[in-house]
Amino acid sequence: MADASATLQSREFAWTVADFERIRQLIYRYAGISLHEGKQAMVYSRISRRLRETGHQSFRAYLDWLESHPNSEEWQEFVNALTTNLTSFFRENHHFVELARMVREAPPTHEWKIWCSAASTGEEPYSIAITMADALGLQGQFRIWASDIDTRVLETATRGIYKLEQLSAVSPEQRRKYFLKGKGANEGLVRVKPDLQKHVQFFTLNLVEESWPLREEFDAIFCRNVMIYFDHDTQRQVLRRLHRLLRPHGTLFVGHAENFSDARDLFRLRGKTIYEKL
Repeated sequence: MADASATLQSREFAWTVADFERIRQLIYRYAGISLHEGKQAMVYSRISRRLRETGHQSFRAYLDWLESHPNSEEWQEFVNALTTNLTSFFRENHHFVELARMVREAPPTHEWKIWCSAASTGEEPYSIAITMADALGLQGQFRIWASDIDTRVLETATRGIYKLEQLSAVSPEQRRKYFLKGKGANEGLVRVKPDLQKHVQFFTLNLVEESWPLREEFDAIFCRNVMIYFDHDTQRQVLRRLHRLLRPHGTLFVGHAENFSDARDLFRLRGKTIYEKL
């Protein structure tokens, strides 16, 4: 077996098992993300960009500097580099079908509060907003809180500008009602209309931090394809906090690869990757 300090491959920067283990510990401590051995190539590629940006000549020098500057903005760049943001409009569409059913069956005067806890570049919270607007109208009583740990993707989400081909799952009628088509230099782009965008509030949030800046009681929380990156103990901690923020019998939507059958004291399974608060 190779020594833990041995260089794994000849690359632009020296890269060792020790470097990977240190990065793995730091991202777990800061963001709760558990990186497995198969992520070494990805970690090297993404963090080496930070070395180039900051002018460090080695991973050790970069990580030493990072740890000696706990309040540096570079910590956010470190997290941004290691988070994965795979998303699309109306991904796992059965969740939006269920949300629409919930809205139709609720009293018409109900004021809906929904939290999308992994907003990424915005497609998910805007899909929620479209679903709500279809059911209640653009002047309907609904608010959507949309958070992510990655500040870079939230900038994209806040702008609300997308390539037209990204709207393949959005119906022609929905495109007409909720998006503006770009012209001239913006040909091929669309922008979320202000009347829809006003219902969505974007902000930065780290799910593994002990204190969340939320005091609402939500009807539904979307926490999809996030906790697959957490170990069991971290998942349990996050689930408890989500449970506290849901109204009685509130709904938790999770990702297709996530199963919380061992959290039966908190939630009951109500549908495919759909849980109800107990």
